[in-house]
Amino acid sequence: MPPPPALARLHRVRWAMTLLFAATTAACLLVLAVLAVRTDGRSRTNDLDNDVSHRADGLARTVYYDGGTLHLQALRDDDLARSAERLGVLQASGHSPLRIRSARTSPTALPDREALDEIWQQVRHDQETVLVGAEVDGREIQWAAAPVWDDDTIGAAVLVGADPAQSRTAHNRLIRWLAVGCTALVLAAAAVGHLLSGRAMRPALRGLEQQEQFLAEAAHELRTPLATLRLAVESGRTSPARAPIALDEAVRLIDRLGRLVTGLLARARVEAGTQDVELTPLRLDQLVEQTVEELPDRTGVTVTTEAAIVGGDPELLAQAVRNLVENALRHGGGTPVEVTVTTGRVAVRDHGPGVPSKDRTRVFERHVTGAASTGTGTGLAIVRWVAELHGGTAQLSPAHGGGLLAELLLPQHTGG
Repeated sequence: MPPPPALARLHRVRWAMTLLFAATTAACLLVLAVLAVRTDGRSRTNDLDNDVSHRADGLARTVYYDGGTLHLQALRDDDLARSAERLGVLQASGHSPLRIRSARTSPTALPDREALDEIWQQVRHDQETVLVGAEVDGREIQWAAAPVWDDDTIGAAVLVGADPAQSRTAHNRLIRWLAVGCTALVLAAAAVGHLLSGRAMRPALRGLEQQEQFLAEAAHELRTPLATLRLAVESGRTSPARAPIALDEAVRLIDRLGRLVTGLLARARVEAGTQDVELTPLRLDQLVEQTVEELPDRTGVTVTTEAAIVGGDPELLAQAVRNLVENALRHGGGTPVEVTVTTGRVAVRDHGPGVPSKDRTRVFERHVTGAASTGTGTGLAIVRWVAELHGGTAQLSPAHGGGLLAELLLPQHTGG
């Protein structure tokens, strides 16, 4: 059976909220991931540039000219030189062509001649350490070239290179971890959002359930008096001699309907939390006698009472008593129904088949239909609800000698 339209709309709203929560989280994580990737990329590039430029500057200070001769001996024992990935020294004096003075690496580990010429020209133009990217064997290498001064001219340059491949590998690994982590976080956020939206909708679902329960209980309570009222009116219309009696019966039934509607509205407001039940001292025995007297069919019902005062709502208690008696009449198999009122107790006994022990608690749940006394699944649920609202309880038990004993137990009124 498909869910009711209102319930289906609530489910759609819940899924929409879940998707919105997940999408918002995904957008925020995407922005943060992009910032993290860019920051990491710039940081790794800056670290690489700083490493090669610092090495080039440091090694350029160990290289010196003496009488026009370039001395490179210090490079052999320098830690910066030994740990450099790629190292070379460029030299050009006057109009002589550029030469490669390699300290550790072979000339093939350096850029080609055209790239070296461009680096040399840039160093002489800027007269400071320069950073350039140049390919070697198809791989992009980051280079730093620091000038070596021969008096007031640049006679040589120390060239240090580093391969950014390892840094890029670590950067790509970070991107993959961010993708996996963000995906997991989005899924977790969707799950949390679905859970939170479900909790947020519980009041709405509870209200919808209460509305359905109220409609079912209202139909249950009003069906019998309305049918009786119709019979009374039709009886008076078809038999003029019975018109006065039918009119009196109709007035009585209308009064009863008014009290039923008042009780239903009071119960709906109490369940919705908009009204607190007002417990006032009342005579339980008189209330039960009046309630049984108003039943349209009370044949076979006997009432035995003793004076009993309880604190309660008269409309709600009358509704509970009426449901107990009607339940006994409906499911007692046409047997006599005995109603007994003592202090804080209303007992209704029939001589029917009774209720199996496994169902004696379950039949008080709403919308339960099963054993002989369950009826529509609302009558006994109302009885239990009214009892608990008054601080009491309702229970079923096998009657001595056969049948079923239904009891409404209320605390005794102790006020003055």
